[in-house]
Amino acid sequence: MNTTTTPWSSSSWRSLSALQQPDWPDPEALDVALDRLRTQPPLVFAGEARDLTTQLGSVCDGKAFLLQAGDCAESFDASADSTRDKLRVILQMAVVLTYSAGVPVVKVGRIAGQFAKPRSAPTERMDDVELPSFRGHIVNGHRFDAESRNPDPDRLLTAYNQSASTLNLLRAFTKGGFADLGRVQAWNREFVAESRAGQRYELVASEIERAMRFMEACGVNTTNTPAMHQVDFYTSHEALILPYEEALTRQDSMTGEWYDCSAHMLWIGERTRALDGAHVEFLRGVKNPIGTKIGPSATAADVLGLCETLNPEHIPGRLTLITRMGAELIKDKLPALLEAVREAGHPVVWACDPMHGNTFTAPDGRKTRHFEDILTEIKGFFEAHHTAGTVPGGVHIELTGDQVTECLGGAEEILDTDLSERYETMCDPRLNGRQSVDLAFRVSELLRTD
Repeated sequence: MNTTTTPWSSSSWRSLSALQQPDWPDPEALDVALDRLRTQPPLVFAGEARDLTTQLGSVCDGKAFLLQAGDCAESFDASADSTRDKLRVILQMAVVLTYSAGVPVVKVGRIAGQFAKPRSAPTERMDDVELPSFRGHIVNGHRFDAESRNPDPDRLLTAYNQSASTLNLLRAFTKGGFADLGRVQAWNREFVAESRAGQRYELVASEIERAMRFMEACGVNTTNTPAMHQVDFYTSHEALILPYEEALTRQDSMTGEWYDCSAHMLWIGERTRALDGAHVEFLRGVKNPIGTKIGPSATAADVLGLCETLNPEHIPGRLTLITRMGAELIKDKLPALLEAVREAGHPVVWACDPMHGNTFTAPDGRKTRHFEDILTEIKGFFEAHHTAGTVPGGVHIELTGDQVTECLGGAEEILDTDLSERYETMCDPRLNGRQSVDLAFRVSELLRTD
């Protein structure tokens, strides 16, 4: 078991069992790619990660709310327009939560690095052909052929370059005027104005604009107020491919501490959270804010072990526990974990991932999720926290800005027969923009009554 007294280095994980790693066919090519990554500039900076830890500390205290959202698995083929539309949906959701529930929203994207996916089996079979499973574009291609599915170390470098480009675009959008509160109605006109969720959003946008005009009429200069025109936006991904994460780990020149500079926040998946495993070992030593997924099989001892290993100094905002129980299990499984962590005095952010526990196969064979199941799990999450006297800190959502038809239900009522219209995901089904804004209104109602 990992302990805080065991010496840590960025490579100490290599002595432990590392699950969900590709079987790289050419170790020498892998070493060449990793050597090149080690010489690249950091994608994010230690100070930015520290700022996020501080903001997540406010979430621990119930003074802010975490919105972590983005693609299930990013594509190397994603366009600038797709990135912009995804960001716009997240900003719309944040505006709804902030205005309707009256709390600041910490905005963290599953973006600029979410290229790897854990898989339930190392291979896939189609007819008589068996090939390596698709593990995300950082490892191999999605097409079912031998060349595409062959793990390619050069993809690690492509993932780095793609992340850098996406980060540049995000920084331009969030600091260069796109996130201006004066544009809240423009976001809607461009995207979801025709939908019921969009019409509801339009009312919020109109009220915000009236409030800004009122402040200006009273002599408040909103033009020179940065918070009115730009937002803090952070990146995150699952730290799955450990050689890549190690190669982008840097020692901060100001503090001497180590940071994984591939993203502001990293998380450990449900399949890789073993206390004696390589992923926990790696992330316990970097000072980024980190998260870990918690499924229905987790015991109180499991969760307390993760708290003690990943946040032994009890730093608020350092550790986020992301529950993914499923709509039918959350009320039974979550309360005991909340009680154990509360009694032990661990300052954690509790976030709800209502997506992964609610996946099923539609009649046409496609994986899907139902909007009402997603909402039911979130409601169960809030109810469990209300009973335990703890803070429901945030939600963790898979979404896209594209008008896909991958999840059923929502205000527009996507049906089984609609899935084939625009089912575009490479892995898991995502909420589209209209469903995402609708969900934000539902969550804001739960926040107001909590």
